[in-house]
Amino acid sequence: MSGQSGYRERALKILPWICTRCAREFPASRLRELTVHHKDGNHDHNPPDGSNWELLCIYCHENEHARVEDAKAGGGAKEDEKPAATHKPFAGLDDLVKGKRKN
Repeated sequence: MSGQSGYRERALKILPWICTRCAREFPASRLRELTVHHKDGNHDHNPPDGSNWELLCIYCHENEHARVEDAKAGGGAKEDEKPAATHKPFAGLDDLVKGKRKN
């Protein structure tokens, strides 16, 4: 089996019926709400071991694709690039705690 033929059925046989993003479990009666997401975005890349698939609920799957599209539209930032955090909310906390213990 190559391409798209049967990859959903294979994914449902080898992967747990849990959304890999929100961890919601799905009984057989609700499997229509689980989708097969191709990790690399290539719907023709369907290795037999399922290594390019993850099961996502319909909500997380929509969110995943919207996030990718937003990243493309937002100035060309790569999907996995995140701005470096500059705020350090716990800076000096250790000194503050130590100071309180001394009093």
